[in-house]
Amino acid sequence: MDKQTLRRWNRNLHRDIGYLCVGLTIIYAVSGIAVNHINDWNPNYSIERSTRQILPLDSAGKLSAEQVNLLLKQLDYPGSFDNFFQSGPRQVRIFAGGSVFDVNLGTGKVHIESVKTRPILYAFNFLHLNHPKRLWTFVADLYAVALVLLAITGMFVLRGKKGITGRGAWLTMAGVLIPIIFLFLYQN
Repeated sequence: MDKQTLRRWNRNLHRDIGYLCVGLTIIYAVSGIAVNHINDWNPNYSIERSTRQILPLDSAGKLSAEQVNLLLKQLDYPGSFDNFFQSGPRQVRIFAGGSVFDVNLGTGKVHIESVKTRPILYAFNFLHLNHPKRLWTFVADLYAVALVLLAITGMFVLRGKKGITGRGAWLTMAGVLIPIIFLFLYQN
C-alpha cells in the first residue's frame, strides 16, 4: 500500500469514526462538566425549598393517616403520602412523591423540600457513570477505543508544518504534558 492510499484510509477512518462519536462525545463532555462541579451543585437533581402556612391542628396524640391526608389537602397536594413520621406531639414529617413536608402542627407552618430530576443531565450522567452496566459497558468500551483511534489518526491527517512533524508535535507534547504536570502537582 502506497503512502497516498494509506493517508486516504487514515483520513476516511478519522472522519467516519469522528461522525460516529459525535453523540457520545457531547453526552460525555456535558456530563463531565456537570460532574466536575458536583461540589457546587447537584447535576442530577434540583432541590426546591419553600414555606407554606396551613391551619394549625390541635393534636395531642399520634396522627392518623386520614389526618395526614387532610394536611396534604390543605397544601393542595394532589396525591397521597408515601410515609410519615411524627417526631413529637407538634411535629410531623410527611414523605410524598419526592417531597418532604415538615409540619409544625401548633403554628401551621410547613417547610417543603421538593426533589426533581434534571431530565437531560440525569440521563447523560446515568450513561457517563455507567449505571446501566451490561451492554452499555460494551458500548462505552467501544467508544473509548474509538477515541484512541481518533487521537492516533488525527495526528496524521495534516502534513507539513501544521501536521505532526511541525506544530502538531508541539501541541501533542503539550497535550501529554498537561495531565502529567497536574498529576505531579496533586499527588505530591
